[in-house]
Amino acid sequence: MIRHVVIWKLKNPADAPRFKALLDGCAGLVAGMLEFDVGIRSDGMEANADVVLVSTFSDAQALEAYQRHPHHQAVSAQLGPLRDTRSVLDYRKETR
Repeated sequence: MIRHVVIWKLKNPADAPRFKALLDGCAGLVAGMLEFDVGIRSDGMEANADVVLVSTFSDAQALEAYQRHPHHQAVSAQLGPLRDTRSVLDYRKETR
C-alpha cells in the first residue's frame, strides 16, 4: 500500500473550509483508493499548516491514476492560487 500525505499552508487561512470542500470532491475517484481524509486546522490544537490530506492507495498505479485523473487535475488548478506552500510525502505502508 502507498500512503499519500499532503500538507498545505494557505495564503489566507480563512479559505481552509473551501479548500477542504474542493479536496473532498476527489474522494473515491479511482479504484484502489482505500482511504481519503482531509483535515483543517482546529482551534486550540497545535498546527503550523492549514490543511492536510491523508490518503491510502492499494499500489503505486492507483496513486498515479488518481494524480492523472481529470477531476483531480481540475481541483489542483483551483487550489493552486489559494496555497502558500505545499509539502508531500508518499511512502510504502506496511500491512500488519
